[in-house]
Amino acid sequence: MLRRAVPALLATTALLLTAGCSSGGGGGSASGDGTTSGGTSANASPSRRAADQAPPAKGSVKVLRTVATGLNSPWGLAPLPGDGGLLVASRDQGTITRVDEKTGEKTDLGKVSGVSAAGEGGLLGIALSPDYASDHMIYAYFTSASDNRVVGVLYDPQKPAGEQLGAPDTIFKGIPKGYIHNGGRIAFGPDGMLYAGTGESGNRGLAQDRKSLGGKILRLTPEGDPAPGNPFPDSPVYTYGHRNVQGLAWDPEQRLFAAEFGQDTWDELNAIKPGDNYGWPDAEGKSSDARFHNPIAQWHTDEASPSGIAYAQGSIWMAGLRGQRLWRIPLDGTKASADPQPFLEGEYGRLRTVVAAGGDKLWLTTSNTDGRGDPKSGDDRILELQVK
Repeated sequence: MLRRAVPALLATTALLLTAGCSSGGGGGSASGDGTTSGGTSANASPSRRAADQAPPAKGSVKVLRTVATGLNSPWGLAPLPGDGGLLVASRDQGTITRVDEKTGEKTDLGKVSGVSAAGEGGLLGIALSPDYASDHMIYAYFTSASDNRVVGVLYDPQKPAGEQLGAPDTIFKGIPKGYIHNGGRIAFGPDGMLYAGTGESGNRGLAQDRKSLGGKILRLTPEGDPAPGNPFPDSPVYTYGHRNVQGLAWDPEQRLFAAEFGQDTWDELNAIKPGDNYGWPDAEGKSSDARFHNPIAQWHTDEASPSGIAYAQGSIWMAGLRGQRLWRIPLDGTKASADPQPFLEGEYGRLRTVVAAGGDKLWLTTSNTDGRGDPKSGDDRILELQVK
């Protein structure tokens, strides 16, 4: 197990933040809009906007440049501090590559040992340690031969290319794996806790089983223990009733949002409230059942199939795989303030991960080499966007 000292103040702060979460209006026990504490290294420095000021109903997207091309099944993306570059995880190859965001030059850090890639499984989300400046740890969520798990990997840029990753230290394991629905997005919040979106691995019943780790959002300490203040005693489960969570992002008011795949009818963007039930498999999309927390926006599956999300300029930006477009969802608190607006439809193929780059900028990766895209339409790349 990866064990690093965490100040007692951090745990106390996390407990106070979580206890102080508020929920919005809505009928029933869990159907309203929810809030939570948190932030993410993967979506660092979200642009701030007054809490009571909704963004314009219509926005815009400008592709500033192609940062890098020639990527293979890119999945996780983690910007390094300053101008340190972008770390990109290859789902199928199990490698992490550093991309110079100015020149596009790629450096192979090495392979994460233990990755067993098949179907939708492999090396998925990555995130930097909250103490990255001192410990140089990269956290990774991957599919092994037996499960999905989270590990810590030491990154040493002073070593030769291809040898810069240490042996993975498992901090959390036992998440159900499958050929489909492995979840995989991880991110640290400003409370210092690690959030992980999981899938039900094709076994629908796991989503409603609070003893199962499948079909959940988990909240962990950096050492892999259930985080202080979680809604269920001694459990890492933060929310349940999810089908396949692959997008996590926070707004400046520390409210967590998550995107997940539907089955045949509705994909969802949800505002996350600790302890709530998001309905799957009993509900897909909005429901009249008061037991379930309704999404703030939903799409037909051929329009979205969402993966990564990011917050910028008062909106959530959601990457669509099958939908091959970037969705803008303007927010008023934890509600959509206007109809979602699509951009880049069909221009770059499948879109996998979107990460805040500070201010009005985003990083966006494509996913045309994941076995479901069309590599002939263009190899996988990272784009820099300007949005409003």
